Amino acid sequence: MLNFLQRIGKSLMFPIATLPAAALLVRLGMEDMLDIPFVTAAGNGILTNLSLIFAIGIAMGFAKDGSGAAALAGAVGVLVLEGGIGAINENINMGVFSGIVSGVIAGMLYNRFYDVKFPEFLSFFGGKRFVPIITSLVMVALSFVFGYLWVYPQNVLDATANWILNAGELGVGVYGVLNRLLIPVGLHHVMNTLIWFDFGTFTTESGEVVRGEINRFLNGDPEAGHFLAGFFPVMMFGLPAACLAMYAAAKKHRKAAVGGMLLSIALTSFLTGVTEPIEFTFMFLSPLLYVVHAILTAVSMVAAFMLDVRHGFGFSAGLIDYLLNYSIAENPLMLILIGVVLGAVYFVVFYFLIVKLDLKTPGREDEEEDLVEETQEVGQPNKPANDYDAKAYQYLEALGGSENIKSLDYCTTRLRLQMSDREKVNEAALRRYGARGVMKVGKQNLQVIVGTTVEFLADAMRKRMDQRYEAPPETDFKEDEQSDKSYNSRELSAEDFVLPNEGTVMPLEDVPDEVFAQQMMGPGFAIDPEKDTFTSPVNGKVVQVFPTKHAIGLEADDGMEILIHIGLDTVQLKGEGFETLVEANQTVKQGDPLIRVDLDFVKRKAPSVVTPIIFTNLENETVTLHQTGRHSQGETGIVTVQ
Repeated sequence: MLNFLQRIGKSLMFPIATLPAAALLVRLGMEDMLDIPFVTAAGNGILTNLSLIFAIGIAMGFAKDGSGAAALAGAVGVLVLEGGIGAINENINMGVFSGIVSGVIAGMLYNRFYDVKFPEFLSFFGGKRFVPIITSLVMVALSFVFGYLWVYPQNVLDATANWILNAGELGVGVYGVLNRLLIPVGLHHVMNTLIWFDFGTFTTESGEVVRGEINRFLNGDPEAGHFLAGFFPVMMFGLPAACLAMYAAAKKHRKAAVGGMLLSIALTSFLTGVTEPIEFTFMFLSPLLYVVHAILTAVSMVAAFMLDVRHGFGFSAGLIDYLLNYSIAENPLMLILIGVVLGAVYFVVFYFLIVKLDLKTPGREDEEEDLVEETQEVGQPNKPANDYDAKAYQYLEALGGSENIKSLDYCTTRLRLQMSDREKVNEAALRRYGARGVMKVGKQNLQVIVGTTVEFLADAMRKRMDQRYEAPPETDFKEDEQSDKSYNSRELSAEDFVLPNEGTVMPLEDVPDEVFAQQMMGPGFAIDPEKDTFTSPVNGKVVQVFPTKHAIGLEADDGMEILIHIGLDTVQLKGEGFETLVEANQTVKQGDPLIRVDLDFVKRKAPSVVTPIIFTNLENETVTLHQTGRHSQGETGIVTVQ
């Protein structure tokens, strides 16, 4: 049932996407703007036919391939339903709910009958042409049922709407909390649809009846806008201040890594009111902050109501909508005052809770400590590319391959997936490729928070899945001819690799660090070193010497890339206790000194000196560890790659 409701929530984004155009037309045509009545009437042409638009959009969203045949069936369905109900009881008005019902049924019928076959003399009506026919027949039956029975749920809905709309501060406060708390499961769109497009009515000067908070506000209802105004301080000031608090609380060496991301999503929220990229950065890492966020949203809603502020939006509560509808709002400057105060509260509360409770917000995650700094520097053949085709490959690989995905969908900022085996999903890899969070729902469902570019990524992933291939073209990750050769199948014999230090050799899974033990950075092994100097295990060159000197990246002559990470959490030592003996791009041979380490100092300051040795750019090759236990520096026969 949750998955079904989430599909409705996702499908609602199709018709909601028409609202900015409608709102813009309505505003531009008004007397205080361009004073062109037919432009306002054109915008209202969308707002007064929302049930039809919702039926079309939801049917497309439910259809397995987004077919236009499903959209046509949704349109036919809502026209039949509303016409039949009106003939039975003209006092019944289902509002956008009739469009939702029609769209869901049309989409489900399309998935069931889109490939139906009939005898040759009826073949014209087979396949997709049959879907509008069967949809109209089903809606005739439903119009009979709703025509006589909908009066009872309509009374309940009217009573609920009247309570919410007339409960004053309590009503807007409850709505504010629920609006945020339902975001993790994607059901906030369902509740928003009722409040924004169905609850409450207003008759315009031309005698036209409009429904819902957004429609009524845009058409001049003096009672509308209270359920929209309180979102502006949160989206323009509160959440950007939360981003500032997360940046301030980030570990010093991580600020540069997370600062750009936090700045971009803060600007997105401020300008457009799209907040999910921010909310998903802390929603699952620190649920307490999300509860605080929901409560502060309610506080903002109540404050705006008590100060008699009315404002509205056509898309979301960002600066663009704030300025566009400023002239028809009531007390809009109060929202700036509320926003400044609320922003200060967000910053202080978030920063205090993050620091005092050591909450794992961006820049403070223990398990991501090394990934941010290192995985994109050395030996990552699947590092994110600019084109979505390459990124689609990366996501499919991290999700366990296309055969592990039963269904792929998306909403505003996230992929919605049904998985065959959710255990195959590599969450660390998804975050490495740009995902801001992963949410597990039920037993098979998975949501990957991508951001507002999710549509392009999802389309590229579907293309790869439909064409039955996952591996990207060779040019996806090719930077030059040398890097192209490095991705050919490669082998490492027992003599090609010598132990870089003396000590105890162990399997990677014995390393007391989840990132390395689960091979999130690649396969390999580890050594508990005894000597102070690490030497080169292969003939090749130095690719990267990390600024903190605790790790070094090598490239063997055949292109195989190797990361030697000395100790665990040693990045926090900021180079103290380490002395690099080589430079980037320097040619090295087996046994050449690379790094000198004060082992006693590192043992005192770091959790462990156990050193993972990772093969970072392997694809189908297998790493075999032949020897464990204590071995001498320079020994061969330790490991092979085939």
